[in-house]
Amino acid sequence: MSSELSPTFIAACGIVAGIAYLFLLVLYRLHFHPLSSYPGPVVARLSDLFGAFYAYSTSLHLRTLKDHDDYGTVIRHGPNKLVFNSARALRDIYKNEQILKSRAYLVSQTAPGVFNLFNARDPQLHHEKRKLAGRFLTKKSIEAFEPVMMHQIDVFIHQIASHCDDTNVRPVNMTPQTKHLSIDIMGHLLFNYPLNLQTESTHRHMSYSRASFFFNVATQVSSLVDLRVWTLQFLWSMMSRKRYVHTLENVIRNCLSQGQQVKHKLLFLSAKSAVSGDDTDWINDVRTEALWFMLAGSDTTSTLLSALSFYLARNRRCYQRLCKEIRTTFNQDSEIRSGARLASCAYLRACLDETLRMTPPLPGTLWREGISQSSIKPLIVDGHVIPKGVQVGVNTYAILHNEEYFSEPFTFKPERWLEGAGPGEANREAFAPFSLGAHGCLGKSMAYLEASLTTAKIIWHFDFDEAPGMLAVPGKKGAKQQARNSEFPIRDSFAAVHDGPYLNFRRVGS
Repeated sequence: MSSELSPTFIAACGIVAGIAYLFLLVLYRLHFHPLSSYPGPVVARLSDLFGAFYAYSTSLHLRTLKDHDDYGTVIRHGPNKLVFNSARALRDIYKNEQILKSRAYLVSQTAPGVFNLFNARDPQLHHEKRKLAGRFLTKKSIEAFEPVMMHQIDVFIHQIASHCDDTNVRPVNMTPQTKHLSIDIMGHLLFNYPLNLQTESTHRHMSYSRASFFFNVATQVSSLVDLRVWTLQFLWSMMSRKRYVHTLENVIRNCLSQGQQVKHKLLFLSAKSAVSGDDTDWINDVRTEALWFMLAGSDTTSTLLSALSFYLARNRRCYQRLCKEIRTTFNQDSEIRSGARLASCAYLRACLDETLRMTPPLPGTLWREGISQSSIKPLIVDGHVIPKGVQVGVNTYAILHNEEYFSEPFTFKPERWLEGAGPGEANREAFAPFSLGAHGCLGKSMAYLEASLTTAKIIWHFDFDEAPGMLAVPGKKGAKQQARNSEFPIRDSFAAVHDGPYLNFRRVGS
């Protein structure tokens, strides 16, 4: 009898060992894991593929809200993940020096050791990058940039006017219209470059980058970081990102051709503190940083403006009140600019805040984890001691629809943000659509200004309503679901993805 083991026997042993391992892993994660006492879907407690599946389907924000409804304030959304739904957790997680960005953010690296503002986890490195970028988003810098922004908004108004000057009014799809505006503004802010998406088709492919989609799916499986994820860069480039990156590189090279002064202005986008003789590495570095700046700067404002126009078209009482405020505050178009008059438009700001609450531009969970040092005190989130290696977060969409903090959370009620609103209408401690703390959105002030100016000019120049048959959301059974159907529909692709609303515009007085 031969002493050698047959291939069939070896294969059978491998299968048995694999089954035994999976059985023990399931047993451990369900009953002996440090998070085993936390509720959540069984599949989520067993595998990160739960989050990846819903991220791929762009519905993770909706699933997270449902799971909070089913399981409570704290849910287990992965073997090593806890999602909270409380204002206290917001503070404990996002304004806590013991917490870093999750290592899952490293899936956006293009090479080992190369970091941008988005994926820099080291607090000191992130602080340095944020400080550099912040120089271009100070109050003084935004004021200096405002004339350029205003010109682009005027182009936007002219584009809308072209849809209502004909005998047959043509509906305007606000998603691409606002996306083109916001990308044009970012092109001027970052590069002083006219991308001209509003008037030309050449660069309109920049409206459809899937970089955030790739990132959102990949970050749900943090183990990808251990698989040298920068090798996935090729796949990322293949996912409709190649033309976007190529355009950014051409824009950067155009800036370089304008001389050293412009080149040094772009240093805030580079991890390198000095410009070398060879531009190739420097351009790649700036391009990587600029990609995320462009996406963040354009997606946020586009979602805010598109969703607000949806809610105003659907809520005529709110629409009429805002029209009265804008048209009595400003006597002519040239008066619409930053300053005391715009700041006095309290209902306009309330409409923006209510839109951000109902339709946050970043609807998902921004994952964080504790600093892995044995010398520091235990990490506590909303009274829960968090074991090392566990990722924690608050789902933005879920907390902004939490009835404990916002009464009738699926109803558009700008009045909840005005002085004198009743108790329970709006809890500002739970309102963080731009996140909080050291990693909060740098461009928050600019986003508010851009959205305020654009909305004020739209209201001053035009009346609008929904194009018949083009705004309807399919109804479903159940009172709660019917309430949700009154929301502007978005998909969670890290940044919100949407289409519409389709509106008919008429010049005021016509």
